[in-house]
Amino acid sequence: MGYLNSGVSSSSQVHAADDAPASGGGLSHNGKFSYGYASCAGKRSSMEDFYETRVDGVDGEIVGLFGVFDGHGGVRAAEYVKKNLFSNLISHPKFISDTKSAIADAYNHTDSEFLKSENTHNRDAGSTASTAILVGDRLLVANVGDSRAVICRGGNAIAVSRDHKPDQTDERQRIEDAGGFVMWAGTWRVGGVLAVSRAFGDRLLKQYVVADPEIKEEKVDSSLEFLILASDGLWDVVSNEEAVAMVKPIEDAEEAAKKLLKEAIQRGSADNITCVVVRFLMDQGGASASSNDTTTSANSVTPSL
Repeated sequence: MGYLNSGVSSSSQVHAADDAPASGGGLSHNGKFSYGYASCAGKRSSMEDFYETRVDGVDGEIVGLFGVFDGHGGVRAAEYVKKNLFSNLISHPKFISDTKSAIADAYNHTDSEFLKSENTHNRDAGSTASTAILVGDRLLVANVGDSRAVICRGGNAIAVSRDHKPDQTDERQRIEDAGGFVMWAGTWRVGGVLAVSRAFGDRLLKQYVVADPEIKEEKVDSSLEFLILASDGLWDVVSNEEAVAMVKPIEDAEEAAKKLLKEAIQRGSADNITCVVVRFLMDQGGASASSNDTTTSANSVTPSL
């Protein structure tokens, strides 16, 4: 994903994983959900994927915040979004009372602040963002770009985000209405340059490439088994249904994320690969809570929902 002929970022510009495969996970102290992640540069010479997994307390609620951020044109945008998006979101005054509007505001505020910070840079940088916010029995998925969120509900794979591509009818219309154009250059690209139609950053294309998230809400109940967030390094070579089938028999969320990453590598993914898996451990309606004893200590939280 990203720019046509954009090259790669310099070897000094890598994130905390230092281009080495990274993985980890945790279990909420109240046993409502567990999570795991796995990330690696894959065949790329540099790493422009970032991820965030955190559990926070907001107004007496325990919230889970999970995100995958796929950079292009360097790491600056993806790193900025990782560091700032969730902090901006949970500090929003309407985070609990009107979570959807808070998410939309946080996305656009983060984008605006990043663009202000870019005044000294000559080269554009941008990033996708696929995020999942857990508040009580609500799961809110917000997406900008072509990273993707897929849930397993009742055994079925269901995409809960849409890849923002320039050739989609409504996206192309929006771009053209704003005075831009979409053309084929190996794939469909905004202005013949960018292969996604929504992103953070991308200052020179900002009029057309917006950071307005599409938001979908799902109820967390006994039929909701798990969520997969991943960059297109996974989805380029693994279908939604295949990913769900791989994760389904693996109770440990970190092991499930590693399985997806390894499969994408084996299938020849040419991109950075980042996967986050969130398992819902609802002990209701006959659903049993599973344990994740190997990864609880660093990420557990004390308060209960």
